[in-house]
Formats: sequence, structure tokens, C-alpha cells
Amino acid sequence: MRIPSLASLLFVILASASIAANAAPPATAQPAAPVVMVQGDKVNLNKADAETLQRELAGIGLAKAQAIVAHREANGPFNSVDELLEVKGIGKSLLDKNHERLSLE
Repeated sequence: MRIPSLASLLFVILASASIAANAAPPATAQPAAPVVMVQGDKVNLNKADAETLQRELAGIGLAKAQAIVAHREANGPFNSVDELLEVKGIGKSLLDKNHERLSLE
């Protein structure tokens, strides 16, 4: 009579261990700390990705946001917010709408 009880006990222990192992989340590496692209109400023009620029700036769609990032990658970081006028599709009125929302740091 002890053999079936021992077998049942062993089965319960192994089944519990299996369930616990499957319930635990997989161990993954923690991602690096995100780069600060928006600080307070300002968007960092030199660090923000296209999605952030599109989301945070008025009148900037995905195409213009991608053009800003492409300009930055081709010419290096912006030295002033006014250099945004060099990006195709960005005019004075669009810059004026967003001037207060932009930073370089």
C-alpha cells in the first residue's frame, strides 16, 4: 500500500514543479534605460525618433518627422531650432507653431 502512496506523492510533487516552472515569466534581459526624448513639455530635436516627433509636434506627420530624422542623420545634430527650416516641408509657420515645444538638450 505504501508504493502507490509514494508514487502518488512523487507525481504531485513533479506536477507542482512543472506548473510552477510554466507559470514563471521567462527571464529576459532588461532593456537599456530609454533616451529622454521629451523633457517636460519640450521635445529633444536631436534625440527624438520620428514617432515621437509626429506625436508631440503640431502639424508634423510621419513623413515630415522622418524627414527631420533623416536630415539629422545626414547633417549631424541641430545647432539651433531654427535649422529645422532646412528640412524639406518645414516652413516658418510650422516652426513658429512648435518653437516653444522644441529643445536641443
